[in-house]
Amino acid sequence: MFIFGHVGITLGIFYLLSRVFSKNNFWIMVPWIAFGALLPDFIDKPLGRIILAETIGSGRIFAHTLLFGLLLGLTGYYLHSKGKSELLIIAGASFCHIFEDQIWNSPEVFFWPFLGWGFPKDTISASFIEYLMIILSRSYDLGFTDVFISEIVGMIIIVLLTGKYISEKRKIIRN
Repeated sequence: MFIFGHVGITLGIFYLLSRVFSKNNFWIMVPWIAFGALLPDFIDKPLGRIILAETIGSGRIFAHTLLFGLLLGLTGYYLHSKGKSELLIIAGASFCHIFEDQIWNSPEVFFWPFLGWGFPKDTISASFIEYLMIILSRSYDLGFTDVFISEIVGMIIIVLLTGKYISEKRKIIRN
């Protein structure tokens, strides 16, 4: 999954949850949700594919683990009890990212360090720029159906939520 898939699907999940469980203004949370939806990749791609490319060579390492998600969530819960909910929102969105990537299919990553200290190397062996170009091309290639469909679904959700936001703002301006 890539940017639109992670952001759009996570926004959709949070939107539905906010409609069912929360009276809070969903639109205030959108930047935090979008940031959290991409946080594991913001951390792991540069760290594992650039800084530690020779030793780890993977874009799914520390921030794609259950341990990272739990520590982020516990810290977020603590701050939420003090009246600051942003980190809890980021943690929830980060968990969505991990599940959207289906990390349970790589138990040595998901349960790190409980199954060992190492991470499996990516199957793509290339420089970061070449890796990025390969991933981008796969995201919008019908041959890679799972990634393509998640990107399209994410884009559709973003467009629908943008339309909803504009509609709500127009109602406020009219009144």
